[in-house]
Amino acid sequence: MNQPRIWHVITDGGRARIVRKRDGQEAFDTLREMVSADLHHATRDLGSERPGRTRESATTGRHAVDPRQDLHEAEKHAFAHEVAAWVNTANTRNEFDALVLIAPAHALADLRQALDEPARRKITGQLQKDLTKVPNADLGAHLGEVARA
Repeated sequence: MNQPRIWHVITDGGRARIVRKRDGQEAFDTLREMVSADLHHATRDLGSERPGRTRESATTGRHAVDPRQDLHEAEKHAFAHEVAAWVNTANTRNEFDALVLIAPAHALADLRQALDEPARRKITGQLQKDLTKVPNADLGAHLGEVARA
């Protein structure tokens, strides 16, 4: 029987890569890398509009209204949806048999939520770590049992 095709999705709020373990080896190969276009932008660059204003009901004072969501957090959330959309598309083309998700807690939750139900059913493991900057040669030591699942 053939080995199952297991994809390891390693992501954080602005970087992602999908790796696959080489057959019979402890090494990993990168299948796809993604980097958010807004990863290193300052908040002022992400939103140039002035915040909304409101009037004080008892006096003539006016105050700025804070945005409902931090612009960097919104960008991280959007990036997780972009990664999930790519994984969902690959799943419809039957490019993998199982998924292992590796991300910090906030990104893991966003990614899991953004995956569609057929892709979610293929998740065999998850790990709450930021391994986006770990080279492929060192991944095996960090993944431990999750890589062997």
